[in-house]
Amino acid sequence: MNVYGSSVLSPQFSLLSSLVQNLAPVTEHFLQTWPDSDQNGISTSPKITMPPRSLHCATGLEVNARNCPGVLKGERLPEGLMEDWSQFLEEDGDSLMRIKKQGEMLVDAVIVSDSTHAGKSDDRSLEQLTNTASLPGIVGEAWGMADFHQGYGFPIGGVVATDIENGGVISPGGVGFDINCGVRLCSIDLGIEDLRHLTRKKSGSGNKEFGNRLKARIPAGESGKSGYNLSSNELNDILAEGAKAASDIGLGHDKDLSNIEMNGRLEGDSGSISEAAKRRGLSALGSIGRGNHFLEIQVVDRILDERAARSFGLEEGRLTAMIHTGSRGLGYQVCSEHVKSLEGRFRKSDGRWRSEEWGISIADPQLASAPFFSKEGESYFEAMKAAGNYAFANRSSVTHHLRSALQAHMGAEVDVGVVYDVCHNIARVEEHEVHGSSCTCCVHRKGATRAFGGDNEELSGNFAGIGQPVLVPGDMGTASYVMSGPPRGNNRAFSSSCHGAGRAMSRTEARKKIDGATVKRELAEKGVAIYETHEKYLSEEAPDAYKDVDEVMRLTEKAGLARPVARLRPLIVIKG
Repeated sequence: MNVYGSSVLSPQFSLLSSLVQNLAPVTEHFLQTWPDSDQNGISTSPKITMPPRSLHCATGLEVNARNCPGVLKGERLPEGLMEDWSQFLEEDGDSLMRIKKQGEMLVDAVIVSDSTHAGKSDDRSLEQLTNTASLPGIVGEAWGMADFHQGYGFPIGGVVATDIENGGVISPGGVGFDINCGVRLCSIDLGIEDLRHLTRKKSGSGNKEFGNRLKARIPAGESGKSGYNLSSNELNDILAEGAKAASDIGLGHDKDLSNIEMNGRLEGDSGSISEAAKRRGLSALGSIGRGNHFLEIQVVDRILDERAARSFGLEEGRLTAMIHTGSRGLGYQVCSEHVKSLEGRFRKSDGRWRSEEWGISIADPQLASAPFFSKEGESYFEAMKAAGNYAFANRSSVTHHLRSALQAHMGAEVDVGVVYDVCHNIARVEEHEVHGSSCTCCVHRKGATRAFGGDNEELSGNFAGIGQPVLVPGDMGTASYVMSGPPRGNNRAFSSSCHGAGRAMSRTEARKKIDGATVKRELAEKGVAIYETHEKYLSEEAPDAYKDVDEVMRLTEKAGLARPVARLRPLIVIKG
């Protein structure tokens, strides 16, 4: 939200904003269900050609609506607030738009979009992106992927790199509450002709639809419990070793590790995680959660790059499984604790939020940051890595349950291989060339995935000369995509790409406009079977609530960030 010139705030807004300033942060997942509000009480003068001035809400809460949660409920924002920043967008080729550095911005902001799509949203995503462009130590450009939309501090779909050797910061808001939320794609040694075996019903025989069997084995929804209770020692091992530790206790295969980003392990330390966070992780391993998390059985219905598809083990007409989940309550707890601690170190002064201790300022308290090599910065980074390991292990555990469910249903072992597992809420230290100079960067990818070139030494030899698999979930009624990084070298967005279709409606708007029962019926008519915990939540995840994934693919490819390899059509969907 932005105001110009003589804009004034209502007394009610000032009072409520101050009252909510110290609310503790809660999860993105929960806050994306926070009610939207229409607002008024804010007047604007005619537009003038100067950078917009941000109207910040220091709530410490993730928002997926047009305003800060709980502020000015039932009132309406004036039309055109989103346009305050969109008027500064300039075309930069066919599929990029740029806001040049101005005001407090230290670098340009770039979004993967074109004049047809840019600036059409009524959320705060553009403002948030320009705010990140003023983070201490930022280098290159602040990027918004083709699916970007409003998040907590950083927009979801944002990519920001800071030079950690020259005062660059790390920001929990640049990772998100669901640390290492990510996607795993598995190949299944079954074809579309075997689908009848997965959807059969035999009354009284003890058999049931495969979707029901999966739903019973892989909990989805708000409950943090999975049915598998870790011991304290097992949890500590997982926080330190990630997917390997899950394999060691029988919840994964060692052969999967080479096809997981960073081999499924960040250099974590269980001692960096609070006891409160650990308690939330003891019984959640192997669960999906609610919101946009899911497990889908899909079919490869189109190959778009034959050579890359062969390398990835994808074949038209064969089945796959896509798993989308993260670090569950453990990760949320880690982020909440560190955001709360860091936000308390900043005070508002002269329109910015300033830390006297570190001599830095930020545009929004939700961008609360610490110098990377400060005690607080290192403390968050260590805890983030441990939570990231939990997420890798969680997706391995879900894969284990998928394998056992297939074997139980088909009466024989079915080969399930990991195509790739990629993070899309993470901060990593990477070497990049920025404006001709080498930089040791902390790259924040929030709702964005890495897209390394095929010559990157971190990748398995399977992807040499091809590029890293990039997994892009769509909506549950159309399609998801597999893309690939470049055959060699890096793309200009710090080797990053989109992570999904991206929301077109807030969750509250979707609940108002879309009927969940109708969604389920219409998808069934298309051959998509939905197994949900609560039908009322289907409206939030309806195809109409998301952007057109085909357009996201087109823009991403035209921007040179990644290229499409295969299209996957959903058949069976497990939702929270």
